[in-house]
Amino acid sequence: MKLKKVLFGVAMLGTAQSAMLLPGNQNFGNVLVYGLTAGCWAYSLKYETLNRLCEKGFWKWVRWLVVLGLAVLFGLAFFVAMSGRNTTANGDEQAIIVLGAGLKGTKPSAMLARRLDAAYDVWKNHPEMLIVVSGGQGKDEVIPEAQAMAEYLMEKGVPENKILQENQSTSTKENFELSQKLLWQNGIDTQTPIAFATSDFHCWRAQWFAQKMGFSQIRRIPA
Repeated sequence: MKLKKVLFGVAMLGTAQSAMLLPGNQNFGNVLVYGLTAGCWAYSLKYETLNRLCEKGFWKWVRWLVVLGLAVLFGLAFFVAMSGRNTTANGDEQAIIVLGAGLKGTKPSAMLARRLDAAYDVWKNHPEMLIVVSGGQGKDEVIPEAQAMAEYLMEKGVPENKILQENQSTSTKENFELSQKLLWQNGIDTQTPIAFATSDFHCWRAQWFAQKMGFSQIRRIPA
């Protein structure tokens, strides 16, 4: 019965997370959350029936494989979430790349606004930095994300000449690849300290891509 309570709790948390993810752009990670949530609901609501089925034979081993898989999944999720909790920016960065995260009409989504706010909080203490807003126009978006991001920052007081718009990217890899070209044009190479702003859960993956693109002194600003 303890497992049933755990499954029910995970299903509730997954439902809340799914509700947050649905309004934004969809990706494979979102589909995994939806699938895990649906599986936990099914198991918790049909717990006794499924347990009888899994008491012996082939299905017993299937149940233990599922439990092991869930344990590994949650362990990885915890590691990824915790690895991006703290900022590593120290103020000597020459630029901040803000990674796109979807729009609501012509305005940044709530998730994207948090990323922009995190970048702005660092920038206002070091206004000599450039800010690269990175995000193309999705199929369900009326303007490029970079345009909406730039307008948001300008409304907060960032001068237009401190903002570079990268408006072609459609993935994290392209965020860094195309932003790198903009930075080169402004005298900033991959050996120069820079930071990126993204959601805390996304920091580990984003840093991996940044390093793969050649950024040797890359710091994170988690939202």
